[in-house]
Amino acid sequence: MTVEQILTVLRETPQRLAALSRPATSAQLRTAPEPGEWSATEVLAHLRSCADMWGQAIEAIIANDHPTIRAVNPVTWIKSTDYRELAFRPSLQAFTRQRARLLAVLEPLSPDGWNRAATVLGGGSPLELTVHNYANRLARHERTHWKQVEKTVDSVLVR
Repeated sequence: MTVEQILTVLRETPQRLAALSRPATSAQLRTAPEPGEWSATEVLAHLRSCADMWGQAIEAIIANDHPTIRAVNPVTWIKSTDYRELAFRPSLQAFTRQRARLLAVLEPLSPDGWNRAATVLGGGSPLELTVHNYANRLARHERTHWKQVEKTVDSVLVR
């Protein structure tokens, strides 16, 4: 994705989640469509965990000259948070604030800023990842969950 496409997705995610969740009650947002599937609240918790880990990596790359970063799996990270227990709307408000902070870091970056890199350790051979790599991963990942939240909310509204 281009930088502008990435920024567009990152800007849109909180707004889309708010719009998709608006017709549902707090209880419905905690309801999974089927056993073994995630509720909208769980999807948001997952998105927040990914935004934490990948956003921290972006900030470290921008703040330091070619840092070495130890990757932390968002699935592991979420276990140290209360994201899955939080109600959807307060969690979305926290996600929206977090996203505003990330956008404030990304939006003014020059092309050289987007190309700043880090050595990333954990899970195999060391990788060289850039701000662009991390932001692209975050945007693509969030975009895939938009439909999941829409489907999840739609399914619990018809019950």
